[in-house]
Amino acid sequence: MTPGIGLALVAMACFGAGDLIYKRAAAHGVEPRQFVMWQAWVFCPSITIYAWLTGTLDPHLPALWGAAAGIASIVGFYNFARSLQGGAVSTNAPIFRLNFILTAALAIALLGEPLTLAKLGGLLGALLAVWLLLGERTNGGAHSDTSSLMRVLIATVAIALANFFYKLGLRGGALPETMVATQAWAFSSTATLFAWMRERRFNWTPGTWRYASPAAVLLLIGFVLLLRGLAVGPASVLVPVAQMGFVLTALLGAALFREQLSARKWIGLAVAVAALALFAFS
Repeated sequence: MTPGIGLALVAMACFGAGDLIYKRAAAHGVEPRQFVMWQAWVFCPSITIYAWLTGTLDPHLPALWGAAAGIASIVGFYNFARSLQGGAVSTNAPIFRLNFILTAALAIALLGEPLTLAKLGGLLGALLAVWLLLGERTNGGAHSDTSSLMRVLIATVAIALANFFYKLGLRGGALPETMVATQAWAFSSTATLFAWMRERRFNWTPGTWRYASPAAVLLLIGFVLLLRGLAVGPASVLVPVAQMGFVLTALLGAALFREQLSARKWIGLAVAVAALALFAFS
């Protein structure tokens, strides 16, 4: 069994549940930028207080990789959101979700993590599962223009680099909770400054806090567990596993909100489960 796989699986569940909250917030008219802002404001002090109370807040030079991950995340999420203004979500979302392929490639090429047949099978299975679960493009649907495609590619690379930065900081001796805290400091301050420079004020849709607060808690737990897993296990396995929270999101969406799962999506779920098994034993 791959070291840290249990932590990555719980992180996957947290990220998947968080995606479900994102979806419900959007359905209730919560503006995405407000959602992310409130989430950052809850996430940042929460992880800082948690790390301080548990004695795991120890900022030193390797922890700066966490701040780099925070900046990369801002670049990633901003460019992904902008890419959807000129492109189809059915095209751009699959590209964006494949960031874990690049993270795994970087870990194998630069950190010397082995590429086993099981790991290769898991990566290919995850790739196929994402494509299946995100569904078919509708006939006559919008096509992404060149600018949109460039933005989603930038976003995909940025998030892949953020995941890789986590591993670099942990290899340098930074504590997982400290890495998450420094990431939160960079992300929250940059997001706040960016929002203020654009609008010169903060507006809140009623009910924003009701969705963003639990989403922030789930992300906090997910990130801490993922980084604890990365401290003992390979990034080329654990990051792809944690990024496959869309499996849980699809199942909960069908069970709780009666969303229809086509035969294609059921096949995608089965492929995703098989990919997770390959990762676990790679």
